[in-house]
Amino acid sequence: MIPHRSSGILLHLTSLPSRYGIGDMGPSSYDFIEFLKNSEQTYWQFLPTNPTYGQFDHSPYMSNSAFAGNPLFISPDLLVSAGYLNRAEIVNVPDFSVYTTEFSKVVPFKCALLEKAFTNFQQAPPAVYQEFIKGNDWLDDYALFMVAKELYAQQGWFAWPEKIAKRDQEALTLLAKANRARIEYYYFEQFEYFRQWNLLKNQCQKNGIRLFGDLPIYVSYDSVDVWANQNLFTLDPVTLRPTHVSGVPPDYFSETGQRWGNPLYKWQSQSAEIQENLTDWWIARLAHLFTQVDVARIDHFRGFESYWAIPEENETAINGTWLKGPGIKFFHEVKSRLGQLDIIAEDLGIITQDVVKLRDDLGFPGMKILQFAFDGNPENSFLPHNYDTNNCVVYTGTHDNDTTVGWYLSDKITDQQRATVKRAANRQPNDSSPIHQDLMYLAQSSTSKLSIFPLQDVLGFGNDCKMNSPGQPTGNWRWRCSKEFFTPAVENYLAETTIRFGRNRKEHTLLQSAD
Repeated sequence: MIPHRSSGILLHLTSLPSRYGIGDMGPSSYDFIEFLKNSEQTYWQFLPTNPTYGQFDHSPYMSNSAFAGNPLFISPDLLVSAGYLNRAEIVNVPDFSVYTTEFSKVVPFKCALLEKAFTNFQQAPPAVYQEFIKGNDWLDDYALFMVAKELYAQQGWFAWPEKIAKRDQEALTLLAKANRARIEYYYFEQFEYFRQWNLLKNQCQKNGIRLFGDLPIYVSYDSVDVWANQNLFTLDPVTLRPTHVSGVPPDYFSETGQRWGNPLYKWQSQSAEIQENLTDWWIARLAHLFTQVDVARIDHFRGFESYWAIPEENETAINGTWLKGPGIKFFHEVKSRLGQLDIIAEDLGIITQDVVKLRDDLGFPGMKILQFAFDGNPENSFLPHNYDTNNCVVYTGTHDNDTTVGWYLSDKITDQQRATVKRAANRQPNDSSPIHQDLMYLAQSSTSKLSIFPLQDVLGFGNDCKMNSPGQPTGNWRWRCSKEFFTPAVENYLAETTIRFGRNRKEHTLLQSAD
């Protein structure tokens, strides 16, 4: 799965430098690939790349499609180089923040550019355009869903006219015929997204960088996936409301648990047809994702062993029930159809021995978070000397954590814990070495096959630069990194510590030749 000791950086595309208010698949991505190569990194990890929308604060984990790409990542510069925009059309851009993604300004700006590009594209679409449409059978439903969203004032699909909501085929055909031009626009949008993504992927391959994606286990209720596959989800056939929704039960951190609200898959159905169709949908989803990435983390992996089902009418997660997921049989079917996929299991939270067994039987690496290691328990499984396998990925923190500096300076840990952190990194408690470098040292020196650092931790940034604050409904997913911070000094430091602990790219070449 992870062939050799290696290292990588966690940075979502939105956070890349760009004059267009949000990171994209253009020059800044190529610059970041060069940064990764120069600093001896092998992996670029990012968050889900599907479309986002303002209703959910542009969270990448709440998308309206599990298959489509986020059009905000389309590069205006690459639209110019393809001949779909004139350079003059991107000279004057709004005064965007360098450090924050201002979605309220970015969305109308990017959409206007894409509309112009579509007009020019229509003059002479390339031959591969029709091939793209024919080769992506999810695209028709996605385009029609987006058109219906426009027509019905962005309401959820469950609030549309009944025949459209319940997918009466005659009504859908009439809707598509009446809105052919807008459907073509959404075809173009996705064609261009994947054209640019493939260019980016090729650049990564040329430079020895592996793309590390992220797969949320659940999909949004207001998504094309649920609208187009209503029989695969726990929906009331009359009201179209979910009967049960996703979440996790109460624990040490929350007396009422977490109610996420996604409709659940019908893994419990006694219908062989539903089980077969659900498996087919999931395998199509994985196959599509792995045309884009080399490795993927499955968020809430434990849901494949068992998942928490909450009655929809309940406002909290207290009164849920554990139901069995598809288990190892599902993954055997995935392997038989798609071959061995490089999957990382997000195994945080309430993890039972059954979940551990499923992960280990499949050979999937789990995750180790250093910020969780210092609770005073000498047997804490997140402490590097307690790792029982090297088949894992160690993080200083993830997008859901404080930055390392923010965590260390917060009241979440005590002075005694701070001293323990320093000693674990082979420092004296009063040592003035930067704490983010101490935790990076601890991760790099561990037995874990792969170490991943959020870019904020590489740079030693505080909590004003964190990506997400779980439980905070707004203001997340906005941090951006200015180009000025990608310096030779940072490259050299990162390369030096990576080489020191045998995680560098040259080491991979030597090991491969020895094999």
